Amino acid sequence: MAAASSARWLRVRRGLCLPLTGRRAGLCGRAPSSRFYSGSAAVPEVEGADATGTEEVVIPKKKTWDKVAVLQALASTVHRDATAAPYAFQDDPYLIPTSSMESHSFLLAKKSGENAAKFVINSYPKYFQKDIAEPHIPCFMPEYFEPQIEGISEAALQERIKLRKVKASVDMFDQLLQAGTTVSLETTNRLLDLLCYCGNQEPSTNYNFQQREQAEELEEATEGNNEKPKKKAGHQLGVTWRAKNNAERIFALMPEKNAHSYCTMIRGMVKHRAPTQALNLYTELLNNRLRADVHTFNSLIEATALVVNEKFEEKWNNILDLLKQMVAQNVKPNLQTFNTILKCLRRFHAFGKLPALQTLREMKAIGIEPSLATYHYIIQLFYQHESPSKGSSLIIYDIMNELMGKKFSPKDPDDDMFFQSAMRVCSSLRDLELAYQVHDLLNTGDNRKFIGPDHRRNFYYSKFFGLLCLMEQIDVTLKWYKDLIPSVFFPHSQTLIDLLQALDVANRLELIPQIWKDSKEYGHTFRRDLKEEILMLMARDRHPPELQVAFADCAADIKSTYESQDARQTAPSWLASSLHYIAVLFLRAGRTQEAWKMLGLFRKHNKIPRNELLNEFMGSAKASGSPAQAIEIVKLAGAFSLPICESLTQRLMADFTLSQEQKEALGDLTALTSDSSSDSDSDVGEGK
Repeated sequence: MAAASSARWLRVRRGLCLPLTGRRAGLCGRAPSSRFYSGSAAVPEVEGADATGTEEVVIPKKKTWDKVAVLQALASTVHRDATAAPYAFQDDPYLIPTSSMESHSFLLAKKSGENAAKFVINSYPKYFQKDIAEPHIPCFMPEYFEPQIEGISEAALQERIKLRKVKASVDMFDQLLQAGTTVSLETTNRLLDLLCYCGNQEPSTNYNFQQREQAEELEEATEGNNEKPKKKAGHQLGVTWRAKNNAERIFALMPEKNAHSYCTMIRGMVKHRAPTQALNLYTELLNNRLRADVHTFNSLIEATALVVNEKFEEKWNNILDLLKQMVAQNVKPNLQTFNTILKCLRRFHAFGKLPALQTLREMKAIGIEPSLATYHYIIQLFYQHESPSKGSSLIIYDIMNELMGKKFSPKDPDDDMFFQSAMRVCSSLRDLELAYQVHDLLNTGDNRKFIGPDHRRNFYYSKFFGLLCLMEQIDVTLKWYKDLIPSVFFPHSQTLIDLLQALDVANRLELIPQIWKDSKEYGHTFRRDLKEEILMLMARDRHPPELQVAFADCAADIKSTYESQDARQTAPSWLASSLHYIAVLFLRAGRTQEAWKMLGLFRKHNKIPRNELLNEFMGSAKASGSPAQAIEIVKLAGAFSLPICESLTQRLMADFTLSQEQKEALGDLTALTSDSSSDSDSDVGEGK
C-alpha cells in the first residue's frame, strides 16, 4: 500500500514538474538531478513545444560504450603531479631513484624481474594453473614450449614450428625426407619463415626484449659508409647470414617453390645483412615469372642501399628501378615503402636531399599519410650536423606547421624517434619558439607516448631545458625547472650548469645554494665541473652579508665532499681554483679560522695560491691586528717564490708594528727570497 501511494506521489511530482515555464523553471530545475543516467546539459528542442519556452525532459537512447570507457573517463581527470616521481618508479618509496643512472638501473632491474618471472612460469607451468583473472587474460597464463605430438609426422613438424623450435623443426624435416614423406609446400614455407626470421638460430628467451635494442645498435653502427663498423656490428649481434645454412639447404631441396618461398628467403637475407644474395635471388624470382609482394620490395630497397662499392647515384637509380617494377607488377606501395626509401637516403648525405623531397611529394600524391618516422628521417637527412651552418635548411618549420594540432597513432617502429630529432634541431638552431611548438605537439592528445624509452626522454628534456636556460626569462625557466625536475627526468650535471649560467645572467645568484642541494639529491655530489661552476659564481663578486653567510655554508658543504671518502668512489683531488674560491668565501663570511685552514691546504696539496687570495688574507690579518698571520702569508708566498712576495713584505712593514724577533724572521725570509730569485736570474742568464 505504501509502495503504491509513493508511486502515485512520484507520478504527481513528475506531472507537476514536467512543464516548467517562467521563473518557476529555475526553482524546479534541480529535480532532474536525481536521474541515474547521464545526459547533455543542453536539452534538445522538441517539435511542437510551446513557444513560451516550455521545456520537456527527453530520455536519451541507449548508448553502447567501449569496454575501457570508464577507465578512459577516470584517466582524463588525473593529471601529472609535478611533485611526484614518475609512475614507473612508485613501486617502493625506498627504491625511488634520484639520478639518471639509478633510474636506468631501476628500469633494467624491473625488466629483468619480469623476464625472470616469465622464465619460472614457463619452465614450471604445472604449478601456475589457477586462473583468478576475470575475464580471462591469456598472456598471464604459462606458455607451453614442449612438443606434445610424438613420432615423425607433418603435424609434429607444424607443432615444433609453432613453438619456434628451430633445431627440432629442422631435424623433424630431415627425418620426414629420409622416411620418404613429402612435406607440403605450405608447411615448408612456414619452416622457411621460422629459419629466416630467427637467422637459423634458436631464439633466446629474452629475444623480444633485446631485438629492439639490437636493431638500434645495428642502425647506429651502419649509419656511415664504412664497411668495418658494419662487420663489427653484425659480429657482435650474431645475426649475419651464413652461406649454405639450413634455410638455403631446405630451399634448394624444395621440389616446387612459389612466390612466398622466394619472398621469405629475400626478406631473411636482407634482415641478416646479406643484400647481394637477396638481389640475386630476386633476379631468380623474376626468371621464374613470379611476383614479389610489397614487403619484399621494401626489403629489396633496403638491400640496394646496403650494397657496398656503389655510388649514391647508382643506388638511387636502382631504387627507382625497383619502384618501376612495383608498378609493372601491380604492387601498391605502403607507408613502410616510402619510409624505407627515406631511411636509406639518410646514408646518401647531401645527395639524398632532393630525392627525399621527391619521395615525400609522391607519398602525399598517392594518398599515403606520412608518419612521425617519415619526418624523423627527413630531419636526420637535412640536419645531420649538430651545429647550424649559414645555409641551414628551413624544412623543420614546414614540418611543424604541417603537424601542429595533430594526434598520431603508431604506424612505424621509429615513430618514437621524431621528438628527439626535432628537439635536437631546435637546440642547434637556438629557436625557442620552435621548441615550444614541438613540446605543444608532444602534449597534444596521446602523442606523449611517442617520447620513447628512458634515455630518449632524458635527451629530449635535457635539450629543451638547456634551450630554456639559454633563451627564456629566468622566472619562466624556474617554473619549468620545478615542473620537469624530477617528476619527468633527472638532470645531468650539464643541465644544472646551464641553469647556473642562466641565474648568473639574470643576477639571481641567491638560488645557488638550493641548486647545490638539488644536485646532491640527483647524484652529482662528485661532479667536479659542477662544483667548480658553483664556487666560481659565489666567489666572483662580493655580496650582502646574509648572502655571503649562505654562500660560505654552501662552500663548507662542497669542501666536505672533497674530504670525505665514498665507499664506491674515491674523493677527487683538490684543484687550486677550488681551494681559492672556498678560502675567499670563508674570508668574506667572517669564518677566519676555516679560511686559514684552507690556506694550509695549499701547502699540503702543493697548489699555488693566487695573488688576489693573498691580498685578501693580508687584509683579514690587518683587520684582526695579527702580524703573525701576515708573516705566515709572506712565508707562503716566499715558499712558492711568488713575485708578489716583495709587495706583501712592504705592506707588512707599513701596516703592522713588528717585534724585534718578527723583524729578524722577516729579514731572514727576505734574504732567502732574494737569494733564490737571484739564483733563478743567473740560471736564466746562463741559459741564454
